[in-house]
Amino acid sequence: MSITYRKLTEEDLDTFIHLRIAQLREEGAMEELDLTPSLMDYYLRHMADGTFISWLALDGERIIGTSGMSYVEKPPYFSCPTGKIGLLSSMYTDPDYRRKGIAKELLRRVVQEARSYGCGAVQITASDMGVLLYTDFGFVKNGNFMQYKL
Repeated sequence: MSITYRKLTEEDLDTFIHLRIAQLREEGAMEELDLTPSLMDYYLRHMADGTFISWLALDGERIIGTSGMSYVEKPPYFSCPTGKIGLLSSMYTDPDYRRKGIAKELLRRVVQEARSYGCGAVQITASDMGVLLYTDFGFVKNGNFMQYKL
């Protein structure tokens, strides 16, 4: 097994979206609609303007791991004086390749991208399976995160 890493390109989007949907299903999301067109639109727009990046893990030509980082900007605050935040998403590794350090390497790469972009923080809503990876990496739970569904 020889795993290589590279950035996501538009040519990868069909597979990337397929893996994103597999991730959401695995996490127990309820499928209420076809998410593919919305995901394609999002990735095309935000890859073009530089506010979404992704690193992929490959075994040969096959994508076996994904990551994603969306950049948003809020008014600066004390723990994030740039106001730039990385929103981590799309962390997924094919079940046959798990527990081999692939997700950790993908995470390292997208966090470095966020640092280079000028982000002062990276946030994620972690699945139960991902909590250990993120806490081992240095992420800390923020108990006051809340969400209001529109």
